Amino acid sequence: MKFQISNFKVQNYFIFVLSLVTCHLSLVTDAHAMHISEGILPFNWALFWSVIAVPFVAWGLYRLKKLSSVDLSFKPLVGLMAAVVFIISCMPIPVPTAGTCSHPCGTGISGILVGPAISILITAVALLIQALFLAHGGLSTWGADIVSMGVMGSFAGFLTFKLLRSMKINMAIAGFMAGLFADWATYLTTSVELASGIRGDSPFMPLFWKIAVAFIPTQLPLGILEGAMTAGMVTLLYKKRPDLLVKMRVIKAEEAI
Repeated sequence: MKFQISNFKVQNYFIFVLSLVTCHLSLVTDAHAMHISEGILPFNWALFWSVIAVPFVAWGLYRLKKLSSVDLSFKPLVGLMAAVVFIISCMPIPVPTAGTCSHPCGTGISGILVGPAISILITAVALLIQALFLAHGGLSTWGADIVSMGVMGSFAGFLTFKLLRSMKINMAIAGFMAGLFADWATYLTTSVELASGIRGDSPFMPLFWKIAVAFIPTQLPLGILEGAMTAGMVTLLYKKRPDLLVKMRVIKAEEAI
């Protein structure tokens, strides 16, 4: 059975979410640096995080090629998730003392639906487009942004959801916690990356906590918002198209209602 994306009823929900985000973006008049800005990390640290990111992106390409060879209609779903991650992660709230921005990530829902490998690939593409055309993030810091948002966010969302569902936790709660932890894991990792790169000869932990605390006023509510969005999306799919969740191995066939 192939995904019938054109008849995908819940696409109206995604369109609604994307419309809200688009309206938000249309009201933003100032350009702010998103993700870790260009030039923030020293070259050696930027290179280090890029080297860490490469095998994960390669893994995503391998998984996409493998799954698409079995079902060609998988690619449109990946394209839809890429659009969701791209737009959701374009909601900038500057954090002046950290040299970066707060924003939702979208990797919780993508990690749940398409798995961490392809979610990382989706995030890498979204970050590259934002760096090239929107001046959000940077090319030298692309690897660091992939690791924090793509790798850590996707794995945190995927593993949290799997763990809670294995404990028979309600779908909505599992989705909420997955979105919440995916968001917060991203910013904890960003704090590690920033503190490691800019501390110089200073101790690591004081600077790490200073950066992490700087994120709290924005990321605490944003994480809760992202958790609610993730719970809404996965619950809607569960109610309207459980067959798709079975197809994507999110739930087992006997769990479909």
